[in-house]
Amino acid sequence: MLEAVPGDERSRRLLRRMYAQSDIGFRHSVLGDLDGAVAEPFFTRSADGGWRTPSTGQRNARFTRAAPALFVDVARDALARSGWAPADVTHVVTVSCTGFFNPGPDFHVVRGLGLSGKTQRVHVGFMGCYALFPALKVAEAFCRADARAVVLVACVELCSLHIQLKAEHDAMLGGCLFGDGAGAMVVSARPPRDDRAALTIQSLGSVLLPDSAGAMAWSIGDDGFDIALSSYVPDLIQAHIRPAVEEWLAAQALSLPAVARWAIHPGGRAILDKTATALGLASDALAVSREVLREVGNLSSATLCFVLERMLHEAPAPAGETICALAFGPGLTVEMGLFERCVCGGSSS
Repeated sequence: MLEAVPGDERSRRLLRRMYAQSDIGFRHSVLGDLDGAVAEPFFTRSADGGWRTPSTGQRNARFTRAAPALFVDVARDALARSGWAPADVTHVVTVSCTGFFNPGPDFHVVRGLGLSGKTQRVHVGFMGCYALFPALKVAEAFCRADARAVVLVACVELCSLHIQLKAEHDAMLGGCLFGDGAGAMVVSARPPRDDRAALTIQSLGSVLLPDSAGAMAWSIGDDGFDIALSSYVPDLIQAHIRPAVEEWLAAQALSLPAVARWAIHPGGRAILDKTATALGLASDALAVSREVLREVGNLSSATLCFVLERMLHEAPAPAGETICALAFGPGLTVEMGLFERCVCGGSSS
């Protein structure tokens, strides 16, 4: 369908090249069918054979209908995997940048899982691909304030609701990168249940890259959410990421060689390539991030849940292994997390 966007043959060739070079093999969409063959088509054909695109209100209405069940399902799954019971949950943090409604996702998670009506709730909205980290900072703060805290963090992003059928670089690039997905985790100051594998949060940090505010942006237009995604984003990351990460690691008395694994948000193939080059990483260092990109695409805030989950459970999985996670988003913001693999004891996520 995206190859039918208005424009000349040059634009269509550019779009085909973007897809061919994306390293993305498959993506999911809550829409199910993007060619208008479903009972309630999202994009419809006009009399002249072109496409009618839905308004922002129509897109958000679809998010409002589809997102609550996804938030509840992914939160329930994470809670079951963690070994904690609904009665143990003290806080809920929900995350999304692809839609708005109120009562929000946090309300639906509490009601859908039968949590106490006194459960404390926070929603992190419209922060983009790095938003998992602010959510983890909120969860960590709850845990530091309450040694009995069990915080359920859930991300749902329905990026396909904002596909733009335009022959513009940013719209075409966004259309070939982003998919729909959900991820969740449990963060607690209490030890993991039943000797389950977990990640200890060692440190969370953030830095704004210089002269990059306009390189990546996200705004609300009349025909959906409009993304500004400069082709220079990977170059900006390559130019500035190493000193930023080295300075942050040094504050933890660490250096680049001390990091055993790298969990990089797979924002696109070029971002992974240039991050690896800048940090001097081995050719297979980002294998898990590349695998996630290939299998599901860029899921905005939910993507790193996939990367960290695979790293946590893959074999061999030595305790004490240091994992550094990075994500990039509007600003241009770099969020950083340092985790340690553990089997029991300590704070976990």
